[in-house]
Amino acid sequence: MIQQSDADKKMKSPRVTVLGDGGWGTALAVVNARRKNQILLWSAFPDYAKALREKRENAKFLPGVPLDPSIQISSDLAEAVRFGEIIILAIPTQFLRNVLYKVKEQNFKNKIFVSVAKGIEKKTCLRPSEIVTSILGNIPLAILSGPSHAEEVARGIPTLVVAASAGEKTAVAVQEALSDTYFRIYIQTDVTGVELAGALKNVIAIAAGICDGLKFGDNTKSGLITRGLFEMTRLGIRFGANPNTFFGLAGVGDLVATCFSVHGRNLRVGRDLGQGRKLKEILGSMEMVAEGVDSAESVHQLCQKVNLSLPIIGEVYQILFQGKDPKQAVLDLLHRDAREEWKQY
Repeated sequence: MIQQSDADKKMKSPRVTVLGDGGWGTALAVVNARRKNQILLWSAFPDYAKALREKRENAKFLPGVPLDPSIQISSDLAEAVRFGEIIILAIPTQFLRNVLYKVKEQNFKNKIFVSVAKGIEKKTCLRPSEIVTSILGNIPLAILSGPSHAEEVARGIPTLVVAASAGEKTAVAVQEALSDTYFRIYIQTDVTGVELAGALKNVIAIAAGICDGLKFGDNTKSGLITRGLFEMTRLGIRFGANPNTFFGLAGVGDLVATCFSVHGRNLRVGRDLGQGRKLKEILGSMEMVAEGVDSAESVHQLCQKVNLSLPIIGEVYQILFQGKDPKQAVLDLLHRDAREEWKQY
């Protein structure tokens, strides 16, 4: 069992609710328990909440990690919202809206919300923060992102992330409430950049997985990731993000982790596609959500709105939704006219 340092013990210990019993939500509950916060983990499914309470392990989404006895577990949303001073939204982007409509029915005054979703909503093309504010209004809200695989965070592997908020006090409050020796949080104000980076890196990770599936080498994958980061930054700039964000934890940091880790769900989707499996079959075999699939469709719509061409992301979209052969997609990328490396910024 990981022990708290003296620095951890001096930190504030607020009441924290995590909405969402997936791997990431459960890992964040473990972090809060480790630093002695009062913590409640909410599951949308009463039967699964009961299993979590009895087994003290999230066998489906985070196997092998014991849940500390201090972690309260409930399927009662009213209780969960009432409990937390800080409410972490650990819900995949495509399901976030429905949960928020139920949260809106509760008293959420004077609470800080933290979104940890990494995606863009289909049809609306809204980022998680935009979904939150469109339903709950102008509330204290931070975005937590960065290279943070749940499997490592929950086991106390040192992890660095960033909390972004338009209000610096909100970011600092989240930093103080959730940081510990093994989970270090930086702060900044570029919400747009942090959210776009978190969504776009999943699409690039699918492309990286396709390279693996096709058995291309390190040269190919490294070049693809580098140019993928370029595309991420271009789209971010078009929507007013700070380009520096894409060279920080939420950008290149998370991109590298997602494109190389054995835990990467989007990487796995791409790898299976490169090996010839069909998307429907791949997704049907996965318990957890690969947000890059839906984000690829949303990003395609965003690019159409602003008349922006992002070649790698565009090819991923065609592979996922138009049945394009992955190898042909790579060849088409390689046959594009060569250009100055930085001119398109």
